[in-house]
Amino acid sequence: MHTEFTEFSTNAQFLISDHTVLAAHTQPKQMGYFSFVWATKSETKLIVDSRPVTIKANQILALTPIQYVEFLTGDDLIVYRFNRDFYCIKDHDQSVGCAGLLFFGNDNLPVIELDTQAQHQFDLLHQVFLEELNQKDTIQAEMLRALMARFIIKSTRLLKNNEAHSAVPKSKTELVRAYNVLVETHFKDQHSVGFYADMLHKSPKTLSNSFSKFGRSPLQIIHDRIVLETKRLLHYSDKSAKEIAYEIGFEDASHLSKLFKKNTGYSPIEFRQQQKIA
Repeated sequence: MHTEFTEFSTNAQFLISDHTVLAAHTQPKQMGYFSFVWATKSETKLIVDSRPVTIKANQILALTPIQYVEFLTGDDLIVYRFNRDFYCIKDHDQSVGCAGLLFFGNDNLPVIELDTQAQHQFDLLHQVFLEELNQKDTIQAEMLRALMARFIIKSTRLLKNNEAHSAVPKSKTELVRAYNVLVETHFKDQHSVGFYADMLHKSPKTLSNSFSKFGRSPLQIIHDRIVLETKRLLHYSDKSAKEIAYEIGFEDASHLSKLFKKNTGYSPIEFRQQQKIA
């Protein structure tokens, strides 16, 4: 199954596919789209940014365009994909936008659990998606965007409901999410906690206190994001360690090398060699 919508005037794209679109990822490959992977009947196994991920039946995984995905096993999938021009150019509440709860805002990969009622609601919504993709008129694009907004809002509510059972206060969860979004946006040129604290109108100490229940400090989140990007570029590009360091905002490549080795146990060059052996 594969059906798609393209709006040539804006370059907007929205696609619905089955497991075959992921089965083509026999090697790690960037998604290129904001994506939802919905396991409808059985579990699916992927590797996302070198991390094994299992999506159980009646779960939906949200992915960003920059994440590398390798398909291992699975079928009975519904995969929604869209680009920035389809959804992100419009104004949305910050929690359901392209830098909201489902995209970039979580330390862990966001997995949405569907109970029986939610399964029924999402099944109906999927059928409306398919029906609308067969409509060819001047308001088709607006309708598809409205349906995707509904899908994202319902998914966000389910994810928030799961978080509501956490012992961490909501205010701290929102602060941590906002911090993660800012790091995702600025990590290549801003490496200090002070910068993000100023943007959030908080002191660095307040941030540290808010992060204490999450097991990682604000500085570690910056470092983890830098290390992840370094791994991606070492593994998926031919850029030298010096070029990578410059791209991530380090004028001195040795500083990135020290940070990378502290977090991984390997220098950038050693890491690349290990990946080639694997």
